[in-house]
Parts: sequence; structure tokens; C-alpha cells
Amino acid sequence: MAKRKKIAFIGAGNVGATCAHLCLLNRLGDIVLYDIIDGLPQGKALDMFESAPVLGIDASVTGSINIRDIEGADCCVVTSGSPRKPGMSRDDLLKINAAVMNDVGRAVKEVAPNAFVIVVTNPLDAMVTQIKRVTGFPKNCVVGQAGVLDSARYRTFLAAELGVSVDSVNAMVLGGHGDDMVPVRSYTTCGGVPIERVISARRLDEIETRTRNGGGEIVNLMKTSSYYAAGTAVYRMVEAFMLDKKEVLPAAAYLEGEYGVRGLYAGVPVVVGGGGVEKVIEIELTAAEKKAFESSVAHVRELVEAMDKVLGA
Repeated sequence: MAKRKKIAFIGAGNVGATCAHLCLLNRLGDIVLYDIIDGLPQGKALDMFESAPVLGIDASVTGSINIRDIEGADCCVVTSGSPRKPGMSRDDLLKINAAVMNDVGRAVKEVAPNAFVIVVTNPLDAMVTQIKRVTGFPKNCVVGQAGVLDSARYRTFLAAELGVSVDSVNAMVLGGHGDDMVPVRSYTTCGGVPIERVISARRLDEIETRTRNGGGEIVNLMKTSSYYAAGTAVYRMVEAFMLDKKEVLPAAAYLEGEYGVRGLYAGVPVVVGGGGVEKVIEIELTAAEKKAFESSVAHVRELVEAMDKVLGA
């Protein structure tokens, strides 16, 4: 019997556990949940493991407070760190979570040196930058999950507005994962029809504002960050890698000249397959979209510079 691949979740909170459960249900591989809170990863792992016979799933699920148990993982999903709380922006999390990324990055480099790393911790664009720096992994092996979630929110609101299936709506959100993310209206369609032909500009502005504030809306309601949508978005990326799907997904990728950006992570469409981020796809933006993208990237740069100051780099 062929050895199953290994998926490690560094952080066994709601986002990591939601994604892990989906990986189990879809038989993507053996799963390890790691967390610093004793009992949390072990309990969630055991609960998932005991559910496997119901669906005839033979993959193993283990939980641990020893990060060395992620050793040899093919894919690492990083969700560890402080979640966003009411009144907090993603930027507020910078100081706390940058230090966490240092510890996580060193551990992954040591015990899972061949892993594809998907970073989810906020503020996303700065945290994925730090993981790449600490691990020293090539750019195709470290990516941030943001665009899949942001685009899903955009599609959700558009489909609801039009009263159509979400499958009929294609949309993409690029740029940084923050309040200045860029819904790319020129590439958004419903049944192949440009979205601006079926929804007024004023209403689109309102929907895009809600998309940008989508995370905050949920935080205000639940008093904690979203996890069903976020965990499912991460799953989409894990699946694309584990099954070598060559799927085009919006993600925070390390750019080296694409879109006029160099040496920085930003949300752009990429091909995700067995080689990780296999290609960055460049699309032509309108003048307004390009200006918004540049503004979003500028904020990412500010975040990284602020993180460097906090870390004394």
C-alpha cells in the first residue's frame, strides 16, 4: 500500500480544524494537528479520527503539543497566532504574530524542509513574508491564503444580489488582504456577462465595500474571526497542491517583477499544483484597478516595514 501524504496544521483553532476536517473527509492524506494549548489538538484530532469509520476513511489524525510531530509533512498550513478581536484591525496583530512566525518558521525549516507552506495568520501579507524569510524556502513553496476567501465573499454577495447560483458568478479579488483589497470588476462576470451590465455601479460599490469588510462583519457578530469560509478557502489550496490540480487561484505570492512589484508578497492569480505556486498569471487591469492595486501593495510594503521595526530588523 502506498504511503499516504502528510498534512500538518500548525495551529489547531477553528480555521485549522475546519480545513483539517475537510482534508480528512476528502481523503487527502494523514493529518497532524499541532498547538501549544495542551489537550486542544489531541482532543480535536481524536474527535475527527473517531468519525473516520462512519465514512470508511482510513487516514490517521493525530494531535500534539510537540511541533516535531509535523516532521516530514508534505504540506503545512500555518494558522497559529492571535485571532482578530472586536475593534482590532489586521495591522493590530502585527507585533504579536510576527514573533510567532519566527518560531514556526524555524521549526518548519528544521523538521519539514520539503513542505509546501500555506500561511493564513493575519496580517497575512506580512506574516507570509516572515515565514519565507525564516525558512529560506523558494518562492514557489511559501504562499498566503487570502484571495480565495476574499473572492468567495465577493461571489457570495454578487450571487445573492442577482438571485443566481454561485457557480454562475466568476470573480477575483487581488492585492493585500486588508481593507484596501481590490475586487477586479473588469474580470467579474455572471454567466459570462460582464458584471457591470447586470448590476449598477452604485450597487457594485456597496457590494465591494461589504466584501472588503467581510471579515470584520463576522468578527463583530461572533466576537472572533471567521472559520468556516476561511477554513474552506485554505482547503481549496491544499487540495490543489496535494492533487496536483494546476488550478488557477488568487493567492498571496512572492513577486519578482510581475505587476511591477519586486520582492514583496501580493494577491495575484497563480497556478497551484504539485510544485506549489507554479506560475504567476499576469492580467491586464484597468487604470482604476491598477491604481487601487498599487495602493494596496503600498500598504503591504508599509506593513512589512512596520514589522521590521518591531522585530528590530
